[in-house]
Amino acid sequence: MYRTHTCGELRLADVKKEVTLCGWIQKIRHLGGMIFIDLRDRYGITQLAFNHELKPELCEQVEKMGREWVIQATGIVIERYSKNPNIPTGEIEIDVQKVNVLNEAITPPFTIEDVSDGGDELRMKYRYLDLRRNPVKNNIIFRHKLGLEIRKYLNGQGFLEIETPFLVNSTPEGARDFLVPSRMNPGEFYALPQSPQTLKQLLMISGMDRYFQIVRCFRDEDLRADRQPEFTQIDCEMSFIEQEDILNLFEGLVKHIFKTFKNIDLEPIERITWADAMKYYGSDKPDARFGMRFVELNDLLQHKEFKVFNEAELVVGIKVDGCGNYSRKQLDGLVEFVKSPHVGAGGLVYILCNADGTFKSSVDKFYDQEDLKAVAVRCEANPGDLILIMSGKAMKTRTQLSALRLEMGNRLGLRKAGEYKVLWVVDFPLLEWDEETQRFYAMHHPFTAPKPEHEDMLESNPGAVNANAYDLVINGSEVGGGSIRIHDPELQKRMFKALNFTEEQAQSQFGFLIDAFRFGAPPHGGIAFGFDRLCAVLSDCDSIRDFIAFPKNNSGRDTMLPAPTPIAQAQLDELNIDIKIPQNAK
Repeated sequence: MYRTHTCGELRLADVKKEVTLCGWIQKIRHLGGMIFIDLRDRYGITQLAFNHELKPELCEQVEKMGREWVIQATGIVIERYSKNPNIPTGEIEIDVQKVNVLNEAITPPFTIEDVSDGGDELRMKYRYLDLRRNPVKNNIIFRHKLGLEIRKYLNGQGFLEIETPFLVNSTPEGARDFLVPSRMNPGEFYALPQSPQTLKQLLMISGMDRYFQIVRCFRDEDLRADRQPEFTQIDCEMSFIEQEDILNLFEGLVKHIFKTFKNIDLEPIERITWADAMKYYGSDKPDARFGMRFVELNDLLQHKEFKVFNEAELVVGIKVDGCGNYSRKQLDGLVEFVKSPHVGAGGLVYILCNADGTFKSSVDKFYDQEDLKAVAVRCEANPGDLILIMSGKAMKTRTQLSALRLEMGNRLGLRKAGEYKVLWVVDFPLLEWDEETQRFYAMHHPFTAPKPEHEDMLESNPGAVNANAYDLVINGSEVGGGSIRIHDPELQKRMFKALNFTEEQAQSQFGFLIDAFRFGAPPHGGIAFGFDRLCAVLSDCDSIRDFIAFPKNNSGRDTMLPAPTPIAQAQLDELNIDIKIPQNAK
């Protein structure tokens, strides 16, 4: 056999054993009459020792080797003279008797160390080398362990893991589909699933009762740090349940995960309505690790001659503790931040609460000390605090102030790694209005059930209908979301009508589901967690890419394979796709 042990398992108890190890050369060090090699595999590092005086020919062989060569070494485990307490194998080394080169290696384009000198794009191109580095390797191992624990928990709750197909029908609602042409059915296409939503509902109709799947999903949408064109979700569905059943069961899963992987006993998860989340945080995924809750100020500030406030739909502010001594330069920096393209605000008003009980504001010419004091009282501000105010269209202003709130949280160190605030956000609107197309869209998806007490408003006042929907939020990241589903075919038809579907469109896209409902659909609902995002949040990372073995870059490209690439004309012809490949295409 190639090896008797891995590079991470030998200890002092193994001294005098003859062993054979295999791995990659991490480092070679020449020290006097000795040569030392750090040999690395997935499990750790073991030091190999070569004595010039006793084995000159072996040392001569070793001197020709380089970093990342793959070797096999046989020798005797001995106690290490100069111990390394930073690695588990640091008390021993191998007195090597024989070494075989299994494969030579060219010099890697970046250092295979915990802290590498390679940039993101370079490491993405050589991802297989990046995966040798401990931080990335450990992220993949963590992902594996988390997946196992989730499967174990859900199995214990009676869930069945069932695979659903990757070649499905296209559904124009929601994000864009990735399309797959069918050779055997010219001019027709499959779509890669954005989620197994309709399929898991069909599994409930089939009587499977409790289903889960850790499943790959695909969305052709713009990318960012926490979004990839292909991603993994923990997809779950249950029959004969109400919203409370789902929240309780999956709260148990979240608590189990935190206890297992973080040794944290979570308090009961707080619930906040969507309306309150937007009112107090300007976001449906609030980071509640710190305060700075929004305070509405229309009635206090729309009575003077300040046109900006008087014409605004909403005037709203936050109190920042202890920042009343901010300099003009610091305040100007905050104004520049809110005016930046990614926030897009027109400006920012501030009130400094001075230590002597007076106030200094950027709008002093419009508001006297009594006006400013009233704002401070409303915001519960004390001397030494800072009040930041924004105004404009309600929803847009809330979003902009939310960005400023998070920025202040970052600047003041309030968004601390290792601290976790978990929330259920409930009572979402069922529908959202789009000004451009002048129609309603489903806030979650077309199969989300309205709250029973709101069903009568589906035709008369659809914008006021709340959904039986819920999101799980951790530290400002939406980690999961779900809903109780519509199981009545007549209610489903009404939902399609509210979404401006014709009967023909509804039948064409979702007729299979409506037909299935007629065979007896149980009350059902579910939830899906973003597995990649859950890994990142639990590890206090901003990007999900470090937890995906082979991720895409910000342009949706795999620079390692590479993909996507043009396809040969012969392949396109076979698929009956009439696209001419440019002459200069690679």
